[in-house]
Amino acid sequence: IGSGLFLGREGPSIQLGSTVGQGVAQGFKASKTDSRVLLATGAASGLSAAFGAPLGGAMFIVEEVFHNFSPRVWLNALAGAIMANFVVSNVFGQTPVLAIDYKHSFPILQYWQLLLLGAFLGLIGRFYQWGLLNFSHVYQKIPVLPRWLHGIIPALILVPVMYYFPGYVGGGNNLILSLNQIHAVNVLVLIFLLRISFSIVSYDSGLPGGIFLPILTMGALLGAVYGQFMVDLGLLDQKLVVNLIIFSMAGLFSAIVRSPFTAIMLIAEMVGSLLHLMPLAVVSVVAYVVNELLGGVPIYESLAGRMQTKEDNDYVGEADQLTISIYEGSQLADHQVKDIAWPDRTLVRVIHRGQKDIIPNGNTKLLAGDLLVLEIDENQRGLVYDKMARLQEAKE
Repeated sequence: IGSGLFLGREGPSIQLGSTVGQGVAQGFKASKTDSRVLLATGAASGLSAAFGAPLGGAMFIVEEVFHNFSPRVWLNALAGAIMANFVVSNVFGQTPVLAIDYKHSFPILQYWQLLLLGAFLGLIGRFYQWGLLNFSHVYQKIPVLPRWLHGIIPALILVPVMYYFPGYVGGGNNLILSLNQIHAVNVLVLIFLLRISFSIVSYDSGLPGGIFLPILTMGALLGAVYGQFMVDLGLLDQKLVVNLIIFSMAGLFSAIVRSPFTAIMLIAEMVGSLLHLMPLAVVSVVAYVVNELLGGVPIYESLAGRMQTKEDNDYVGEADQLTISIYEGSQLADHQVKDIAWPDRTLVRVIHRGQKDIIPNGNTKLLAGDLLVLEIDENQRGLVYDKMARLQEAKE
């Protein structure tokens, strides 16, 4: 990261935080469920420390990792994230990470611009997902370099890039803050093409670094490109371009990571203002929907799935637990336990329904809002989760 590669600090920060959480769990000999909660708490704390965003850190864990609002998870994650932010604020100060100065609210009559911008971000987000998931095959076709030396390739590319464009390298924090001073659309487009291509090359090399900040940087660039283009057409006031820069960071993040709530809270905290929640939500939701229609998938789930091997799925391990919520309209709702095609080696242990805990049998009817505790093979966790996610899809 310090060399100037297009990688962010949040990925390693999340990993460091989760490692601390896992270490605490092992030190206190916590149960497997408590260990996962502590690991999640550490991850939320790491993201909070990296970006000064405790709400965004907790929301990321709930929305992207656990996919449910279990009080046990979000309370611990939020507590850890708040404490991490408290420590960081006392050591490094309370200035927002992206203290972008803007003075004008986005006019309601211009909201049609947000719909176009969201669709544009959803399309670009789908392309970035595709590139990130497929460019690794290019590295695999380089026979002369082992995997652990692939980082040499982006390092060599970085030398001329840094020589000619020193202000455009790195995670992109300073670039975001200076975007409102660049008014040439062609220059902004060239910077974006540099950022998106080199971000994919950097990340797929296997070097330790995150994609949060690079995604936010690309989103800010796209917002500047769109805004300046509309200014040139006479359809937008120049003073509102900075607003679109902020909104686009959340929109592209929502499209690529598929976590709109996290995107909204993260950007609000990083910018240090809650005055733009409505336009942030509009752009994020539109970008998310467009990406969904184009066949997009959550990038972190896809990257994790790529790491899983057939041997992992075939290995029989110890018993573990997985907690899932039943959504309104899913294929699980209003069916008896015996009628569900459960994944192999999966047992429904407990159903949490409101204040009651139900020990189910085959005739127990599942209802929307139920919280299921499944007993599974610990080495089948990812596979079972994927199958349960498909069962949660809406009924035809």
